[in-house]
Amino acid sequence: MAAIDYEAEYNNRARVPEHPQIFAGWARDAEAYREQTTSLGRAELGIRYGASPRQIIDLFLPAEGASAPLALFIHGGWWRSLEPGSFSHMARGLNAHGVAVAVAGYDLCPQVTIADIIAQMQQACLHLWRRFRRHIMVYGHSAGGHLTACLLATDWPTLAPGAPEDLVPTGYAISGVFDLSPLLGTSLNADLRLDAEEARRLSPLFFPIDDPMLDAVVGALESSEFLRQSRMIVEAWRQDGAETRYEAIAGANHFTVLDPLTDPASPMVARLLVLAQRAHAGEF
Repeated sequence: MAAIDYEAEYNNRARVPEHPQIFAGWARDAEAYREQTTSLGRAELGIRYGASPRQIIDLFLPAEGASAPLALFIHGGWWRSLEPGSFSHMARGLNAHGVAVAVAGYDLCPQVTIADIIAQMQQACLHLWRRFRRHIMVYGHSAGGHLTACLLATDWPTLAPGAPEDLVPTGYAISGVFDLSPLLGTSLNADLRLDAEEARRLSPLFFPIDDPMLDAVVGALESSEFLRQSRMIVEAWRQDGAETRYEAIAGANHFTVLDPLTDPASPMVARLLVLAQRAHAGEF
């Protein structure tokens, strides 16, 4: 059996040579959505949840206002690139169905570690909890998919006395990586600076969980490793008592898999709405 070429399996930009055009489209569409929602008084941009310039939340409210169910979107970029300002439009689909969406930023590797980023996303959730006193449905892409799973498995009362144990009860991880060990021998690790022990410690595949609800979805055109990663956490967490679901999105690669988030009529948004409403109502 041939050895797996992890460098090739996890190099999404090489697998999708048109990614610069996709990224440019994201930035253009995100700016347009910020302008639209700001003009309607439904955007609050640059909310600080931490000390550094990247620790911000952009909040996009539906017509129902701040009383709506609450979701948090976390962008990808291998924990070392991209910015929340390119993903504002990922709130469009859920906003159209009455869900408020926070889009969070975080500091990047190698200036910080993945452990630091997990801690920052936890603080972003706690900031939203203190302001709105609502449970949060989290959805994220790539590195954001990893962070989504980390938040589902967080012991919230230990971090913040008074926070509910199930602050983040439902999540939707898109093209995530849940076992970090395959990254150890790739060029990515020059910035991630993982060793075997840290890679396992930061892999949500191995985290203790209570009974969260997790969807792990991936583009059907992605590498065999990305398909395996999503199937793996669905199977492992289900055995530990979680309600899990796996889906490969037909015709989608690592980047176009996000396209349905902007379409209020897409099956992906319909599923996210179910997860957001269940988090809001406490129906687990």
